[in-house]
Amino acid sequence: AVQLVESGGGSVQAGGSLRLSCVASGNTYPRRCMGWFRQTPGKEREGVAVIAFGGTGTYYADSVKGRFTISQDNAQNTVYLQMNSLSPEDTAMYYCAAAAVGGYCSASRLRNGMDYWGKGTLVTISS
Repeated sequence: AVQLVESGGGSVQAGGSLRLSCVASGNTYPRRCMGWFRQTPGKEREGVAVIAFGGTGTYYADSVKGRFTISQDNAQNTVYLQMNSLSPEDTAMYYCAAAAVGGYCSASRLRNGMDYWGKGTLVTISS
């Protein structure tokens, strides 16, 4: 199994930026497909961004394309989500997630989710 711990959430004004971090521990080798998801009360979970190991592929929800960037530091077992031009609609609990070893990594993960989840970090954007 792999354990995921998110950080970097907070409160910012619209138009601002935040960078979320997710540190993976446990069975991080072989490397996995990783991603960020978000959820607000009363709404379904939404896939935000997915990254294949080595950054060989990245996939984004249409709602964040051009504003959010997912990246990873393999040496540190860390995945980042750089969020720019934030709007109140981005307010949510953000979760880091990882696929099982050998799991596929494609845009479908945004819809289907992953196998391991962190506890989340809250992002609040004020207008």
